[in-house]
Amino acid sequence: MSTELEKTFVDFFKPNQRLIHKICRIYTDNAEDHEDLFQEITVQLWRSFPGFKGEAKFSTWMYKVALNTAMTLFRKPQKKQIQHADIDVSTLKMEYEAYEDDEHKLKRMYKAIHELSDVEKALIMMYLEDKPYREIGEILGITEGNARVKMNRAKNNLKTKINTK
Repeated sequence: MSTELEKTFVDFFKPNQRLIHKICRIYTDNAEDHEDLFQEITVQLWRSFPGFKGEAKFSTWMYKVALNTAMTLFRKPQKKQIQHADIDVSTLKMEYEAYEDDEHKLKRMYKAIHELSDVEKALIMMYLEDKPYREIGEILGITEGNARVKMNRAKNNLKTKINTK
């Protein structure tokens, strides 16, 4: 591939790396898996980049590729319910960096998210990123209305997992 294509890819990719790390954090449990998934997503994005037509925002296209890669590679069996959670689902809107002052809450929130289905994980992550329902539907290949319904179910499921004793 051409050097110009590589430069264009890097220019699009660099400002969006944080998004990939968030996806990796939601779909993996340890640093090694996180790094493996990050690399695999990056490779898939590079391989798919020549097909990116610019019809959607790059970040929307990237979400779709990254989530599909994560869901395919890191399907995990359901884990047991977490104990003694004290995180309210309303706090999920906060970026996870805001939890740095309380690493314990951050880890517990991610443990609860890890218990969700692959699609619910994707929905919660996009919720945390303040993605509009139209874009969530586009990324997941569903209607905006269906995205709203699935999001409500995912948030309720997460709240249940967080509050389960």
